[in-house]
Amino acid sequence: MNLFQKDNPMKSKKLFLISFFVFFSLLINAQQRCHTGIVAFYNFENLYDTIDDDFVDDAEYLPNSTKQYNTDKYKIKLGNLEKVVSELGTDDNPDGPAILGVAEIENKGVVKDVVSQPKLKSRNYKIVHYDSRDARGIDVALIYNPKYYKVIKSEKITIDLNATGEKGFTRDILWVKGLFMGEELHVMVGHWPSRRGGEEVSKERRCLAAKAMRAKADSIFLENQNANVIVMGDLNDDPTSYSVVECLRASWKKEKATNGTLYNPFGDYYNKGIGTLAYNDAWNLFDQIIISPSILNNANGLQFHKSEIFNRPYLKNFTGQYKGYPFRTFAGDFFQGGFSDHFPTYIVIKKKAE
Repeated sequence: MNLFQKDNPMKSKKLFLISFFVFFSLLINAQQRCHTGIVAFYNFENLYDTIDDDFVDDAEYLPNSTKQYNTDKYKIKLGNLEKVVSELGTDDNPDGPAILGVAEIENKGVVKDVVSQPKLKSRNYKIVHYDSRDARGIDVALIYNPKYYKVIKSEKITIDLNATGEKGFTRDILWVKGLFMGEELHVMVGHWPSRRGGEEVSKERRCLAAKAMRAKADSIFLENQNANVIVMGDLNDDPTSYSVVECLRASWKKEKATNGTLYNPFGDYYNKGIGTLAYNDAWNLFDQIIISPSILNNANGLQFHKSEIFNRPYLKNFTGQYKGYPFRTFAGDFFQGGFSDHFPTYIVIKKKAE
């Protein structure tokens, strides 16, 4: 026997291939033992139809307006939103968003038009929507894939601004209760009041909306302290803002997400200077998805995996003064044919297969 005999190259190659396929099979089996769901939020940026509605302030988005908003422009807008929603989260699940909260929509009809686009139609998306009493007539809605989320109950939470010394109402908060991958999940979608008049002057309006969400969450936790709750929306404030941290009681530090304090997985992005919209050469991160401690800490149920800002290159301006900013639909009255002035966000939630 020759102790210095070299290994047979063919034998080594065969062993390598066997090892590779064993590893690959184990990886596939591990993935199959875990369900994956995408929960997303996207501000559709003034998704109006072209039909005059006497009950909605839609004059800016009609064919005879200075924007000359017509069917052709509406179809371009729908096609752009179709592209984004069809690709959102597909790196983690080819089915895309199981749950998608949306803001700045005129009515349920425009959301139906989005989910009826060719690239989305096969997903059989359903919609939960209520008309709000917002002065401009824009609402929020929830789009969901019944393959992953089965709606049990929903309602709207009205925000009366009289408590802040103003007259009128802002966008409603949408609450939906359902079964997500077999587990009970409460979802709230909001579009908090803008910073009109300045951040400091307007912050109590956003705090009012935050407290309404918090009150609903507390009522849920009162029945079940381990309830799964997701709060999402265009909050018009950042993860470090008073309304989010104090009024909603949400922290970006995992260790503080206990006893009903919510966890905000987008705080680290913001602290690194990464946002979802830009203004005056500064980034804000208004588009947030915030979760209850149960989703962060429950390894046997719904388990938070990661968060993402979906900021693909095609969603950005390529040149000019606003290079790198979100590529929006209109610049003033000029139709650019872009997507939105916000980037969408999403989180990945996993659940062990039984």
